[in-house]
Amino acid sequence: MTTYRSLALRGVAAGAVAGVASALVQLLVTEIPIRAALAVEAAREPSGDGHSHGGEELVSRGTQVVGGMLGVVIVGVAVGLVFATAYALSKRWFAAGTPFTRSFTFGAAVFGAVALLPWLKYPANPPAVGDPETVNHRTALYLGVVVAGLLIVWGASLLAGRLREQSQPVRTTAVLLAVTAAVAVVLLAFPASPDTIPADVPVAVLWQFRLSSLAQLATLYVGIGVVFGLLVDPATRRAKTPAAAPHR
Repeated sequence: MTTYRSLALRGVAAGAVAGVASALVQLLVTEIPIRAALAVEAAREPSGDGHSHGGEELVSRGTQVVGGMLGVVIVGVAVGLVFATAYALSKRWFAAGTPFTRSFTFGAAVFGAVALLPWLKYPANPPAVGDPETVNHRTALYLGVVVAGLLIVWGASLLAGRLREQSQPVRTTAVLLAVTAAVAVVLLAFPASPDTIPADVPVAVLWQFRLSSLAQLATLYVGIGVVFGLLVDPATRRAKTPAAAPHR
């Protein structure tokens, strides 16, 4: 029998692998529009002699990048542990299919709830966008959408469980319609972002940052589902082998 400890260790390993992959996406993809946005932000600083008077950086950009990548890996490990715990507790909702299928489905659902849904309502903005005075308001709105997304996933799992006796097409259609309706309600019920996009921010930079940020989150959450599934599926099959062996 697979123990929680073995699941937790695999969750940590999956989180570390997905975290490293997400950090590489941050370095190779997301960092490009970030630097472009920082250049726009620096150009706004008043300067009468052609030089910036913003003062020297306390931390170099290189150090910030390395620190950010390390932070992504640490977050990945933490999310992996939470993922393994939630996977162990939600087996009754994902009873059908192989452990890999359940893990991948769970990872995709988590990505949709905590990354894709908030992105649809409040897409990420680069450093040159955003009023510091509205950061608390924006954070509260974002977290509200995340909580709503998790509730949608939970409700969808309950609905799928109640329709277990129905055929697969009927169950899938019912769950998809319910999720679509719930997502529409969330998108319409939450207010718009309090920040406007400054005219000096290029549209290409804005959307490159938004899409690369979403890709980075997809790499983390879906990556955890994939790697955890690959790690736990062979372990589950080995755990079942002695029980399936005939008695002599």
